[in-house]
This record gives sequence, structure tokens and C-alpha cells, in this order.
Amino acid sequence: MGSLFRSAEMTLCQLFLQSEAAYACVSELGELGLVQFRDLNPDVNAFQRKFVNEVRRCDEMERKLRYLEKEIKRDEIPMLDTGENPEAPQPREMIDLEATFEKLENELREVNQNAEALKRNYLELTELKQILRKTQVFFDEMADPSREEEQVTLLGEEGLRAGGQALKLGFVAGVILRERIPAFERMLWRACRGNVFLRQAEIETPLEDPSSGDQVYKSVFIIFFQGDQLKTRVKKICEGFRATLYPCPEAPADRREMAMGVMTRIEDLNTVLGQTQDHRHRVLVAAAKNIKNWFVKVRKIKAIYHTLNLFNLDVTQKCLIAECWVPVLDLENIQLALRRGTERSGSSVPPILNRMDTPEDPPTYNHTNKFTSAFQALIDAYGMASYREMNPTPYTIITFPFLFAVMFGDLGHGFVMALFGAWMVFKEKPLAAKKSDNEIWNIFFGGRYIILLMGCFSMYTGLIYNDVFAKSLNIFGSSWRNNINESSKIVGTEFFLDPKTTESYLGTPYPIGMDPVWQLAKNKIIFQNSFKMKISIILGILHMLFGVLMSLFNHMYFKDKLSIITEFIPQVIFLVFLFLYMVILMFIKWFMYFANVVDTDEDFQLGTRCAPSILITFINMMLNQKTVYEPRCGTANMYAGQLGFQKFLFVCAIICVPWMLFAKPLMIMRGRKNAQMYAVSHQQMESATENGDAEQPMRNSNAQPPAAQAPAHGGHHEEEMSEIFIHQGIHTIEYVLGSVSHTASYLRLWALSLAHAQLSEVLWNMVLSKGLTVESWVGGIALYVIFAFWASLTVSILVLMEGLSAFLHTLRLHWVEFQSKFYKGAGYGFQPFSFEIILDAAAMAKEEV
Repeated sequence: MGSLFRSAEMTLCQLFLQSEAAYACVSELGELGLVQFRDLNPDVNAFQRKFVNEVRRCDEMERKLRYLEKEIKRDEIPMLDTGENPEAPQPREMIDLEATFEKLENELREVNQNAEALKRNYLELTELKQILRKTQVFFDEMADPSREEEQVTLLGEEGLRAGGQALKLGFVAGVILRERIPAFERMLWRACRGNVFLRQAEIETPLEDPSSGDQVYKSVFIIFFQGDQLKTRVKKICEGFRATLYPCPEAPADRREMAMGVMTRIEDLNTVLGQTQDHRHRVLVAAAKNIKNWFVKVRKIKAIYHTLNLFNLDVTQKCLIAECWVPVLDLENIQLALRRGTERSGSSVPPILNRMDTPEDPPTYNHTNKFTSAFQALIDAYGMASYREMNPTPYTIITFPFLFAVMFGDLGHGFVMALFGAWMVFKEKPLAAKKSDNEIWNIFFGGRYIILLMGCFSMYTGLIYNDVFAKSLNIFGSSWRNNINESSKIVGTEFFLDPKTTESYLGTPYPIGMDPVWQLAKNKIIFQNSFKMKISIILGILHMLFGVLMSLFNHMYFKDKLSIITEFIPQVIFLVFLFLYMVILMFIKWFMYFANVVDTDEDFQLGTRCAPSILITFINMMLNQKTVYEPRCGTANMYAGQLGFQKFLFVCAIICVPWMLFAKPLMIMRGRKNAQMYAVSHQQMESATENGDAEQPMRNSNAQPPAAQAPAHGGHHEEEMSEIFIHQGIHTIEYVLGSVSHTASYLRLWALSLAHAQLSEVLWNMVLSKGLTVESWVGGIALYVIFAFWASLTVSILVLMEGLSAFLHTLRLHWVEFQSKFYKGAGYGFQPFSFEIILDAAAMAKEEV
């Protein structure tokens, strides 16, 4: 947790590696994942770098592995994933891997080609078998005397009288896709002018296409015609429709003999195909056992050579030079990793790691774990923190679910959300192992700890609101008497609670949260609105004040005294003297004015009739006007000297505006003038020294430059004064106006809480209560159905949609209202060379594809 409150301290290092040990050292650093390398060859083309050939070899190995993986998935063979993380192979092992992959690819391609040729031959034989079977029926029909009219049409009467039908009538037989039959028939009719006779029959079982492996439906056809001219035309049409023609003997005996030969060849082909498929399956099963580890090894090798391409070679070509950002606290671990890499490579020259000074801003690196990573992601989504500035994450862990719960306060809905979050947390390992490609599920699972905390905090605020699915819990007993109807105004089945009389109210509040009787009162919304509105303002101002306090820690860490004097102090005074004072007035009003006290001049405690409006009081404070009260209230002030004290606070707050606006630019201007004067005097002293005047420089030798006496003013060295004035004016206006708008923005806590409670009440009254009113045994069935409908609406609308709405509003309150007080977010993230990150990114890319 040491660097969770502030990003880790980073340093730029220069690394010298012997060429023989560079691969092993980079491999160890990749396993460690704590080093971010800089590209020392930004102007060199990627194809001109030293290790480009090794990267190409890795790309080729990845291509072969993807081909194997595709074939394994096509056969639906499970790939063994043992969860192992093999180390990166040594460079000499690349040759063995390449040979293994080459052998597997060639063997598999050869098997596939042979299988495809066998399947194509099997398809042809199957089609020929179907042709011989179907054409026998066609020939039998042609021999039928009832077909004489069709023969006359084809041969004419002269042809029939010439005798010898078989000698005059030619035919072709083949197979065509079933969906092409209608167009095929129309084309034959039009091209041959009706002088052909087509017969077709469907093949009942689908046939496998050897190229694609898809199942296709085909039909057998036979075309009778007369003359060579029609024969040529028919064959061209068959070729155009991609029909396959097969030889078919005219004599029945020849067809039977051919059919027997075809059946024999099909049986032989089945045997050979089975053996081929068995061999292919054995090859793929053997590959499936190791393909996950092979992918890991190849990707690690490729990542190492990509990283080595970022290095520079020294003039002797024996040493690689790298520059890298590393966390200061992990320097010892990095040294140990380099030492292990040197020992693995067998090198006798140890690596050298030197720290370097640089004016460049280091990357921001925040240590996280599985619990804090989700909250850190919320902060980083707004902007990566500047180097070493305060990290809002540890405070967001508490404030984010709490402000969410203020808007989502319901014990029942919070329990549903907490139950879902707890299930994801307890089933964390098996759920993470599934590696789902559903983006919405991954978002929920990534924020499982946020959901759990939001649910728990919502249960707490629901207990305070005493709200459970729009109903209340009477745990400690109500503070209102049973004779409510006698002292309260009855309106239909509801009533108004009037705490001014002691007949119904006991005078002691409910121990925890709200009294359950308020859920039945007609004036419930009036009471809860006042409470939730004030709570929202109190929480908002405290939240913003805490954000301003965080800026003090930033200024103190960076030793920016000027910003403390010219920004932090006036900001705190402005916020405290106006808005925190308004919060104090709310507490004074709660403690001084009571509903059950009669308003008389003699009373020590004032009643609600004399209770001033905080909003009107605050507006009159801004306008310097007096608040008008009823004469019998005795005093217009909430405490003695209120008007004078409010004027003092208002004047101090107004003074803070020019303080924030002009103090910092004027002090920067003064510092620059002093620096210029010192530079001029220093030049004069040097010239006097050259002229032999030694006394003058001796008298001023102890003078310090203004820059040394008053260090940097917030990093404004290179900015023009006009830009500084403009920027300071923008920041001042943003803070002053933002203090008002941000305070009003926190009223969303009240608004969403009210909306959530009312939606919950509507669902109860309009849906579930209807099922509770049905009597007899029908009521059980009706309640069962209505409860299912109510539960689905509750989960979908009140938990999911309302939860998402409250989540987004909470996110806005943290990004805009809270973090704008201290968080610049102008940094860039630490991107270490890590095998874990590289492998996770590759797995996610594969799932997206």
C-alpha cells in the first residue's frame, strides 16, 4: 500500500548487456514485469533493425501454430490447458521448434490433401452409383409403350418408321445441385427448342463437398436427344451449370456390371478414408496437448526480440545498450533478475545498471492488486495521474460506494447487489478461468469488488432510510403512539404525522435511522426531502473540502510554497467561510428549533414557526440584507452577533477572489525581475573582476541568486506573463463559480434517492400489492405469477438500470466535483515489458477475432 497513496518513485537507468547474455537477461526481466524500455532507434525502420530476421521467424512459427489450432478446432478436439507458464526457450531451441512445426504442418497438409482427393473420388463414385441406380428407372420408363408419344416428339414419325430406337436416340447422364434444376430445365428448353427430353430424380441423402466439408443436396438427371449438334449444345449447358457428367452404359448388363465395380471401389475407399482420418486425428491430438505451451513460448521469443530491437549496439558490436524506467524500490529485484539471466546464458561479464538524471517526467506507476485495480481503473479513465501527485484511489474505495449508496439506499436492493458481488468474489477463480468473450460480463466481473461494496453500503443507507422494497422494518418499536388516528389528520387510508403535539409523538427519536411509521404517512416526502436535501449538501461540501485539502499535500510534496499561499489558503477560506458556514447553520437549526415547542417569547427553545430558512439566510448573507421574521419570534438571529459575523465572513471570502486572481502572477513577475537584476549585477561583477577591481566582487560574493532563494513557482519558467495571468484567471473563475455549481451538483444525491424510493413504491403498489389482495386458493397462484413479474422488474429496472444511473452520477461527482480540486491527471502510464501483459493481450485479441 506504500505507493497506493502516491505513485511509485521511478528512475531512468542505463543498462549494458553482453550480446550473448542479452536474450536471457531480457527474458528474466519479462518474467518480472517491472521495466519499461525506451526506443533508442526511433528513426530506424522496423525492417532494418538487428533482430528483424528472428522476429520474422517467430511470425512464421505463429502462422503455423494458428493453422494447427484451426485444424484442431475444426475437429473439435479439446486443447489441453494445464495453466503452466513455460519459460522462454533459448535461441538455439528455436531451430527445434521450427523443425517440429514444419514437420507437423507438412504432415497435416499432406494428410489433408490426400483426404480431400479421397473424398473427391468417393463423391464421384457415390454420384455414379446414384446415376446407375436412378437411370435404370428412366430406361424402364422409356421402354414403356405408353411413352410412344414422347418418342414421336423426339424422333419424328420417320425416325420411328426407320426402326432401331436405340440407335437413333442419344443421352447424357450426370449430377447437378438441386437448387439449379429449375434454371437448368428452362435453359435446356430454350436452347434446344424443346427437342430434348429431361428426367431428374433427387438424391435423398446429402453429399459432402470435399473442398469445404459442407453438406450439399444434389439431383441425378438424364437427357435424351437426337443428333450430334444437340449433344454438343447439351454438354455446353451442363458445363455452364457446373453439372458433373458420368459415363452410363446403354445395355442393362453393362450397367449392372459397372454398379458392382463401383460398390467394390466405394468399400475400399471407405477403408482408406477411415485410416487417413485416424492418422490425422492422432496427429492433431498429439499437437493439441502442447499447442498452448507452444503459443506461449513463441510469443515470449517474439516479445524478447522486439524488445532487443529497441537497444543500441556499441562500436565493438559486443555490447547492447538500453535505457529503461524502473521503480526505485524494485531495483534490487531487477538486479537479481539480471544476475539470473547472466548465469543462464553462461556469460562471465555481469550486466551494468546505472541510474541516470533526466529532466523528463517519469511514467506513473501505482501498485495495485485484484481489489484496488478496479478502483484504480476508474481514476485512470479520467486521466493518468501526474508523476508523484496524490492518488485518489484509496479514498475513492470508501467515498465511491458510500455516495452511490446515498442515491441507491434500499436494504433489499442493496442485498441483491451485494449477493451478486459476493457470488462473483467467492467464485472468482473458476469464473476467471472460463475467459468469457462477453464484454458486458467482463465489465461486471472486473468490478466485482466495487459491486460488493456498493451493495453493502446500500444496505447500510437502506437501514438508515428504513427502506426495504418500499417498506420499513420496525426493529426497535416506533416512537409514535397507537392512537395516531386521534391526533393526526386522516386522508383516506393515509394520515399526516404532526410532531408538534405530544399526544402521538413520544419525543424520543428512533434509535437508528428513520421511524418506520413515516412509510405510512402522507407527508413522508416532505419530511424525507428536507432531510435528504440537507444531507446531500453536507456530504458534498465535506467531500469538496477534502479535495482542497488533498491539494495541500501535493503542494507540500513538490515544495510549492507559492501555491500554498496563493491558491490553497484562499480556496480554503472561500469554501469554509461561505459554504461550510452554511452547513454549520444547518446543525444550529437542528439543535435550536424543535417542532413540539410552542412559539412564545418566553420559551428558551424556539419552535418551527420561528425556524429560519437556511437558503434565505445564505442568500441574504450574499446580498447583505436582513432576514425578516415574525415579531413574536423575539429575535431575527440564530445566535448572538450573527449579522456582524456573517458580514466578516462574506468580506473575507470576497477578498480571496483577487487573492487567487493576482497574487500568484504578481509574485512570479517579481521573482523574474529579481532574477534579471541579479543577472545584470553578476555581469557587472564579472566585468569589474576583469578590470582588476577585486573588492567589489568580494563584497557581493555571499549574495545568492533570487532563483536559489525562492525556488520554482509551480513550473511557470517558460510561460509568458500574459499566459500566466490568463491561466490564473481561468482557474480562479472556475473555482469560484464551481464552488456554487458543484455544491448544487451534489443535490443529485437527494434527487436520485427520491426517484429510487418512489419507483420502488410504485412497483410495490402497482404490482406486488395486487397479488396480496386476491383471496382463496386463486391468490396463491396469482401471487406466484405476480411475484415473478415484480421480481423481474425490480432486478431489471431498480437494480440494473437505477444502479447504472447512480453509478454514473457517482462517477461524475468524483471526476468533476472532487478530483478537480487537486488532480491534474496529466501524466502517462507505466507500460512495463511483461510477458503476463503480452499473453493476456494476445488472448483477448484472439477472443475478439
